[in-house]
Amino acid sequence: MNKSRRSFLKKASASTIAISFGGILPGFSAKSYAKILGANEKIVVAAMGVNSRGLAVAQNFASQTNCEVLHICDVDSRATKICIDEVSKIQKHKPKDTPDFRKALEDKDVDVLIVTAPDHWHAPAGLLACAAGKHVYLEKPCSHNPKEGEMLVQSAKKYNRVMQMGNQRRSWPNVAQAIKELHGGVIGRPYYAKTWYTNNRSSIGIGKKVTVPSWLNFDLWQGPAPRMPFQDNLIHYNWHWFWHWGTGEALNNGTHMVDLARWGLGVDFPTKVNSSGGRYRYQDDWETPDTQLISIEFANKSLITWEGRSCNGKLDEENSVGVLFYAENGSMLIGSGNAYKIFDLKNKLIKEVKNDFEIDPRNLQNPSQQLDALHIQNLFDGIRKGTSLISDIDGGYKSTLLMQLGNIAQRTGRTLNIDSNNGHIINDDNAMKYWSRSYEPGWEPKV
Repeated sequence: MNKSRRSFLKKASASTIAISFGGILPGFSAKSYAKILGANEKIVVAAMGVNSRGLAVAQNFASQTNCEVLHICDVDSRATKICIDEVSKIQKHKPKDTPDFRKALEDKDVDVLIVTAPDHWHAPAGLLACAAGKHVYLEKPCSHNPKEGEMLVQSAKKYNRVMQMGNQRRSWPNVAQAIKELHGGVIGRPYYAKTWYTNNRSSIGIGKKVTVPSWLNFDLWQGPAPRMPFQDNLIHYNWHWFWHWGTGEALNNGTHMVDLARWGLGVDFPTKVNSSGGRYRYQDDWETPDTQLISIEFANKSLITWEGRSCNGKLDEENSVGVLFYAENGSMLIGSGNAYKIFDLKNKLIKEVKNDFEIDPRNLQNPSQQLDALHIQNLFDGIRKGTSLISDIDGGYKSTLLMQLGNIAQRTGRTLNIDSNNGHIINDDNAMKYWSRSYEPGWEPKV
């Protein structure tokens, strides 16, 4: 990296775009999307994991005129080619094919590592990036287990790195306005947040142990996870439903709405967590629950619940995902989009702010590109100007932890008592076994 660009990233330009999150963006529309892009210098990124969602994220970063995607890193050579081709259509320079992201971290021109690889790679990759002096964009969940989340918080502080989690709804203007109104007392003190996610996922069947495909580096794909044999129903998406690599629907999609619930209620660590559910719909290799109810209690007499229905897409409140806040004087609904409704105690609609973008929360790849660009620009402002992140790793860890505790309660089959000062499980050695995990020798993450 040349000296002028280093100076730019440290000092930042006063002309950097300012976005107000105090209300709905004036005139914000698909036509004005390009207006939030652009700056005098480019932030250079490496994208790790570019299949499906990772492809969309790489394209979105490339679409920012103040950004350049320099490295595409993936263990699947097919995904790499597709991503390089698509990104090359957006930006002037063709990205480099760098299968092992650790090689990209050696490049002094790289400012940011984008981590959109499977869950078991999120924290280990983020830790390596921090140690290499890179900032990090980390897709949710930030970690596979609570210990890794704690390590990420420690690492960001130790190396003074900007680390943002991809819970993009915090950057959606109307959602931010809704939370601002909630905090302002529009319906009195909120004390209960009901959240949910629904889908109609099909069976993954019974996998067969087969030869690893020629296009896949399965050893690097497993990375820090202890080695398991390859099977034909694992890659690319079904790893979500195996505890060894994934974290289930609770972390896959529940994190988004529970994060908004935690934000709205103004809470951090809970006092009590329980969960019920299981793999009910099909008899196959899917290990995590497809039907799950998680209950999370807090010391300020408030409650968050999450209902996950992976295999029955019946809508709640006319939304496939959402959070409904209940308060002293009414309720507030934030559904799947950049919109919200406020009701009084008699169920009368007293205010509605509608979507200004079409959003499909069941789109696995790219549900909300234009709004997510706001999140990316907030990351860039954090790097250039020291602007506070809307979703820093400390908050991202806390929201991720809530769902991890729910899964631990599910796997142990009992209610967990939690230290509200740090989120740790109290007096339950068996449950604390899930606080971390075992690692492939030589791949252990460290701060």
